[in-house]
Amino acid sequence: MEKNSKIYVAGHLGLVGSAITKNLKLKGYDNLVSRSFEELDLTDQVAVQQFFEEEKPEYVILAAAKVGGIVANNTYRGQFIYENLQIQNNVIHQSYVHGVKKLLFLGSTCIYPKMAPQPMPEDCLLTDTLEYTNEPYAIAKIAGLKMCESYNLQYGTNFISVMPTNLYGPNDNFNLETSHVLPAMVRKIHLANALEDNNWDVIREDLNRRPVEGVNGESQEFEILAMLNKYGIEQTEESVTLNLWGTGKPMREFLWSEDMADACVFLLENRDFADVVEESQGETAGTKEVRNTHINIGTGKEITIRELSEAIQNEIGFKGIIEFDVTKPDGTMRKLTDPSKLHKLGWKHRIELEEGIKLMYEHYLK
Repeated sequence: MEKNSKIYVAGHLGLVGSAITKNLKLKGYDNLVSRSFEELDLTDQVAVQQFFEEEKPEYVILAAAKVGGIVANNTYRGQFIYENLQIQNNVIHQSYVHGVKKLLFLGSTCIYPKMAPQPMPEDCLLTDTLEYTNEPYAIAKIAGLKMCESYNLQYGTNFISVMPTNLYGPNDNFNLETSHVLPAMVRKIHLANALEDNNWDVIREDLNRRPVEGVNGESQEFEILAMLNKYGIEQTEESVTLNLWGTGKPMREFLWSEDMADACVFLLENRDFADVVEESQGETAGTKEVRNTHINIGTGKEITIRELSEAIQNEIGFKGIIEFDVTKPDGTMRKLTDPSKLHKLGWKHRIELEEGIKLMYEHYLK
């Protein structure tokens, strides 16, 4: 890519897209194109076609997606598969139609089987059953990856795919109904800590910034307490208890979003589909096959959900009790990526989880 190449970042306001946009700007790319959801609905085929005809981007980064944690994935199953398929189909196809030089598609490690080998290499894709709670989202992401591969093989496009592990960082989603585990924990423990200190100014300020189910900082105290209790934050005479879903035993890998962005730009600058094909070819019954051309982006390190909650608790200074509701689902017990393919190319993460949690909480307070 040239520094003045026209680059379209789809989903530039989200956790992933904003981090990639920031990284591109820091590296001197100054011809970036973006649209908010209000300006361009990527599920609208005609609108996406018109956008590509007008803007004619040379490079596309497809970071737009409907995302959420275990509750949102399991609750809004139809929306998650439909909207993600629509977004991917429209952007990938129009990138082909309008001769985009290179497209980067961002997937998710939930595409791997529930009982995948640990750590998960790229070639374990489609070898077993998916985790049920996020199956619709995973199927959509697998379809996007395979669409990129298929267009490359049939039309000669240069569409590459990456599979980042669990991400956290600036512009994360702190909505208690839809957020992923780490930002949800940060907010819940922040609110639990304020309740423990009887600091209602902090609680009301937080809810004014991010209301929950219509409850904001102007709501009555009993309404706020009822909402907090619904999300696991309970005040007793002795202390404050935070109740989290599951057993706390599942292990997760976490990557600072700005590290992920750096890896994405690194691959855009240094990797083409043709390079990946050479490493991904197999042969069955005399037929050449190209599979699993995507690249994992991760740290190769993991932590239990219980240990994560304790690390966040220590950072925030919450002295109350954290309990786990074993009647609620855990999801996949382990989801550790094998980032060796990316490491061999010369890229490794910089921000370790302890530092990342500190940065995350500082960001949240701002």
